[in-house]
Order: sequence, then structure tokens, then C-alpha cells
Amino acid sequence: MSTDQAQRAVIRVMVVDDHAIVRRGLLAYAETLPFLQVVGEAADGEQAVALLRQWLTTGEPMPDVVLMDLQMPRMGGVEATRAITRAHPDVKVVVLTSFGEAERVHAALEAGAAGYLLKDADPSEVATAIRAAAAGEVHLDSAVTRQLTRRMTAPQVGLASLTAREREILVLLAQGKSNREIADVLLISERTARTHVSNMLAKLQLSSRTQAALLAVREGLIPPA
Repeated sequence: MSTDQAQRAVIRVMVVDDHAIVRRGLLAYAETLPFLQVVGEAADGEQAVALLRQWLTTGEPMPDVVLMDLQMPRMGGVEATRAITRAHPDVKVVVLTSFGEAERVHAALEAGAAGYLLKDADPSEVATAIRAAAAGEVHLDSAVTRQLTRRMTAPQVGLASLTAREREILVLLAQGKSNREIADVLLISERTARTHVSNMLAKLQLSSRTQAALLAVREGLIPPA
């Protein structure tokens, strides 16, 4: 659906939330907007997926946009979003949740969500996100956008600060290899290997090869001995 069509046409919406009062509130709000029509609701992700499958089988018109909570029993929002976007590519999912942690946002977007809103968002922003999703666009809550921006611009620490080569060095070091052996494996000079080891230890704020090896085991880079 193009942007102009999304502005003019009635957008069919399905609401998925385990709290009935939230579903009732969204339904009441949608009834005040001539371009929105709530065509279904579900109390969890499993029920939502089943309902969409039923509509597809019976040939009933599918919703354009699904408003999806994240924290629900049986099947959560991320899993349901992934199932819906894979089975019904034309159905867009907008997450509407109380949780704004960056990890949850990333998980939802990777699952195929076309929007992410917090439940304290202004009602008009919910309508904006639905319209954007119907038009094939992605809309993020302003608070979520600020958090993601801060995270992207913050200095990286820990394993995230290492280059791909330094991660290789860490794994080889944790396997008990000397600088000479690391150099042989990576086809570099022993001096270069020694420099990489020093840089890696400095970035991880570690003082010994043993500490680095323990870190590699703890982070799952190598299996414990």
C-alpha cells in the first residue's frame, strides 16, 4: 500500500494483548478514527497466529496491521511477530509494549516488526505508527530512538570493542597457544601477534593471558576445559 493509499483507505487492524482492558482501550480509540477498523483481537501470540491462519483458510480479508504486545503467556510478541511476518508478508506488525530495552527492540525488528511503540506513547502516535506500517514504513517511539542512538554512539566495551582479528587472537590465546603459535596459525609475524595480544588485553582491561582465557570461556567463545 502506498503512502497516499494508507492516508485514504480504511486500515484493518488486529489487536494482540493479554490484558483485556488494553484491547478495549485500543478498540475504543480506533472507533474514533475513520481510517481505522479493528477486525480482530487475541489474548496472546498463539491465538493471534491461529486466528490469522483461520482467516487465510476461510478467505476472510486479513488485517493490514497487527498491534502486538511483547510480554504474553504461551507465545510472546517476538515469536508471534516472526511467525506472522513469515506466513503473511503483507501483514505488518507494530509492537506496542511497556518494555523499551534495546535488546527487546532489536529482537522485535529482527523478527520483522514494522514499528515499536511504548504504551505511554500519545494516542496520535499509535495512529501514526499504524499508518506508517500500512504504507510500508517503519516507525519507532521517540524514546526508543533516543536510546538506540545513545547506544550506537556510546564507546564500545568488552568483547564488542575487539576487532575480528583480536577475537581470533583471544580464542587462540584461550586455547593455550603462545605468541609464536598464534603467529603460525594466522600467518603473521610473532611481533604482530604480540602487539595484537597487548591491544586485546588493554581493550578488555585485563592484566594476564589467564584472565583473557577465563573470559573467553565465560563468554562461550571456547568450551571449558
